[in-house]
Amino acid sequence: MNHPYDDFPYLFFSNNNATATSTSSCVEQYDGISLDHMDWDCDFHDLIESMMNDKVATTESPPMPPCYHDQGGNFNSSSTGLSMDDELDHDVEASESKGLRLVHLLVAAAEASIGSNKSRELSRVLLGKLKNMTSPNDQTNMERLAAHFTNGLSKLHKEANVQRQYGPHQHSDVHDQVDVILAFQMLQNMSPYINFGYLTATQAILDAVKHERRIHIVDNDITDGLQWPSLMQALVSRNKGLSAQHLRITALSHATNGKKSVAAVQEAGRRLTAFAESLGQPFSYHPCRVDSDTFNPSSLKLVRGEAVVINCMLHLPRFSNQPPSSIISFLSEAKTLNPKLVTLVHEEIGLMGNQGFLYRFMDLLHQFSAIFDSLEAGPARGFVERVIFGPWILGWLTRLADDAEVESVASWPMWLAANGFKPVEVSFANRCQAKLFLSLFNNGYEVEELAQNGLVLGWKSRRLVSASFWASCESSE
Repeated sequence: MNHPYDDFPYLFFSNNNATATSTSSCVEQYDGISLDHMDWDCDFHDLIESMMNDKVATTESPPMPPCYHDQGGNFNSSSTGLSMDDELDHDVEASESKGLRLVHLLVAAAEASIGSNKSRELSRVLLGKLKNMTSPNDQTNMERLAAHFTNGLSKLHKEANVQRQYGPHQHSDVHDQVDVILAFQMLQNMSPYINFGYLTATQAILDAVKHERRIHIVDNDITDGLQWPSLMQALVSRNKGLSAQHLRITALSHATNGKKSVAAVQEAGRRLTAFAESLGQPFSYHPCRVDSDTFNPSSLKLVRGEAVVINCMLHLPRFSNQPPSSIISFLSEAKTLNPKLVTLVHEEIGLMGNQGFLYRFMDLLHQFSAIFDSLEAGPARGFVERVIFGPWILGWLTRLADDAEVESVASWPMWLAANGFKPVEVSFANRCQAKLFLSLFNNGYEVEELAQNGLVLGWKSRRLVSASFWASCESSE
């Protein structure tokens, strides 16, 4: 029998090793337009060096140079007289030179496009150069990453021109929903980036409600409902017959996300209901539309004796585009429900928000460099980068123009601690499960404990995703 979620993988992933190269170098002038006049208000050398020192995974081994036999019968790599090792060293040096040149160009283009010193003409020239130097099909991570950043900056540049002529408008999602779902599944096979948050939050919920008869999860952004089949399976496995716990999910759809959000919430409910029936899990599902930035708890259907769980999964590439002010408003109002648990999953982006635009941009570039570095190689990688990370990069570049929006992302856990929420300690089972899960992927992923009430997914020295757990101070133990 096929279940409604059979096509969504949970914890079974392939593990393909990736080869590596690295990139770096710099540029100072293009088409007679000097970059010296740019307002470089920060020293980002350390960030560039750190990013360029990361190993850059590629989808295939570097191509070997052509070989021939000389007149003396000696085997050489080319007519230059260089050995094969010399040729490879030369290729690496050229790749490094191009890599750092791309970093400098991207920083200059970002400053000219969306920074404090905007220049339409300089932006046009720099983006034109970047387009000529990059392609999403390039071999190295840095080249492909630069191509996606260039594409995002180009779209913002064009939109700025349109807005000057015709007024504000929103850029549309150019990818078909079927492609997005497929790419999302592929990403789950290639990286723990998505399922790390699902796994740790789900385990925290199981720990918090193990003695509750009725569980009510208020999901701030349910997307396709991929997080909840594994929770249902766990509940069924530990509760049989009359002891089965009843699960209810209220899925919020936000007016700011348009009709697609409402349709996605309804479809997720249909699939989750069918899946619960196939398992014999007592389950009910309620969509709830939020028509403004202010969440009203009175719009929920509450049942006495339910343990309320607030789920905020805010790190997904298919981010709901809710402004941080809306998230803070939601959490503030949700506190009145005395939640047994609040799960908060978000990316480690925007942590340098108080140090100027260039630091913020380099932090964003560094974050995505680590993500691209961490992805396992394979034929699906280009598709995932184009459909998932391309639009995601554009979304973050759009937010970067608003200083307050970016700063707020890193402050959510601090806000919770200061506004009537107490930390909930991560269980031993959750820590062990997270470490075991990461062992299924490339070496380099690591899990770090965060102040005893959270876990962090990292790639080498870079934090990628944080999951922290809280409860209302008024909730019972």
